[in-house]
Amino acid sequence: MILKELVVGPFGSNCFIVGSEANKEGMIIDPGANGESIVNAARSLGLSIVLIVATHNHIDHVGALRHVKDATGAEYAIHEDDVEGMSPAVFGRMLGVMMGGSFKSPPKPDRLLHGGDVIELGDLKFTVLHTPGHTRGGISLVGDGVVFSGDTLFNFGVGRTDLSGGDYATLINSIMTGLMSLPDDTIVYPGHGPTTTIGAERKRNPFLV
Repeated sequence: MILKELVVGPFGSNCFIVGSEANKEGMIIDPGANGESIVNAARSLGLSIVLIVATHNHIDHVGALRHVKDATGAEYAIHEDDVEGMSPAVFGRMLGVMMGGSFKSPPKPDRLLHGGDVIELGDLKFTVLHTPGHTRGGISLVGDGVVFSGDTLFNFGVGRTDLSGGDYATLINSIMTGLMSLPDDTIVYPGHGPTTTIGAERKRNPFLV
């Protein structure tokens, strides 16, 4: 698996470029800002980007989505429960300025995701886990010994639940019944902050013990 992490935007969001060694198909997860840098990084890896996935609909994870989609021609996918709330009115002009001044609202998704869906990239397969709580349609992607957890699970932390669509009990349930069912050695790539493992979070995450 080809994997590159970029920290983008004023909120320090993690954007991931994932690709297959076999056929160089790739996807971009959470293009939150700095679209040109994301596209250039994907090109430097020799990947043909066929899919852009948003783990949830917050602007710090989709702020550069339109730029990346226009530049790559890739399809864009998000969970059906997070399509609502992505209009320019919701994001607001000020947030757009914060994300770089030339913000364009995300396009309509080409693919609506559901829990249990499988995303294929050459020889790679990632299963969609519906992990609501941070937002109603929050997802995590599991495959090849890793999980991209969005803003559901962090290194010794969990996502905030005080924004629209957030619910603390739902978030903890998503983590305990979904993410904590994965093997301990599963590497967690969160939406913010450093990498961790399921085992480390199971043992020491103060929100889960």
